[in-house]
Amino acid sequence: MSTLRQPSYYIPHGGGPCFFMPDPAGTWSGMAHFLSHLRGDLPEAPQAILIISGHWETDGFRFTGSARPSLIYDYYGFPPHTYQLRYDAPGAPELAERAASLLRSAGFVARLDDERGLDHGVFVPLKVAFPEAEIPVVQMSLDRSLDPALHGATGAALASLRDEGVLILGSGMSFHNLRAYGDPRATAPSLAFDGWLADAIGQEKPQRDAALAHWDQAPAARISHPREEHLLPLMVAAGASEGVSSRAYSELVLGTAISGFRFD
Repeated sequence: MSTLRQPSYYIPHGGGPCFFMPDPAGTWSGMAHFLSHLRGDLPEAPQAILIISGHWETDGFRFTGSARPSLIYDYYGFPPHTYQLRYDAPGAPELAERAASLLRSAGFVARLDDERGLDHGVFVPLKVAFPEAEIPVVQMSLDRSLDPALHGATGAALASLRDEGVLILGSGMSFHNLRAYGDPRATAPSLAFDGWLADAIGQEKPQRDAALAHWDQAPAARISHPREEHLLPLMVAAGASEGVSSRAYSELVLGTAISGFRFD
């Protein structure tokens, strides 16, 4: 069986269960289109998916270890049917243990969590991108330190998984200020930060890593991310690649610039 090297991605996961609700204004249609075409841009179907969400923080790093992970409906105030969504993808305990072992070998604290399910930063975008729910999924947590260089280094430690057909996905939002969505005053700052982010991502790896480690010095950084948990999955995806990178998705959503990135 062929196993081609998978890219890594930083993808937007939208707002709550947004892709599974009426959307007459088409707010989420462009993002849904990007996610739904993600599989077609891969060299082959992944053997498994390792995904890092902005919705799980732990002391050290954790990986979901269940063979049948449950879902965590960690969004509030949405229609009842959105709490009945299913995504019954199998887990991958062996991959979880291998990933944790790679991190431990690199000097990080890492272990499995057999009870943790998949949060909406995982199952909502995957339900759009891989609706058959046939590909095994492991979720990785963020470290509570929220240290960008630390998360980039974990990506580097996990990079060899890509040669084993594992698709590494960072799931967040490149602009994540809930109070600013829909406010026209946020458009210009979001564009400034988005432009800086695209320039940083487009550099050679040493310069890219250095820029991302100091992301908070970027224009409008703290307007775009009052708290950085939705940006840190990008650091893991970027850290897992030494190759070229490109912006794979870009759009104004709720008046703010949102981007996704691919790393080869």
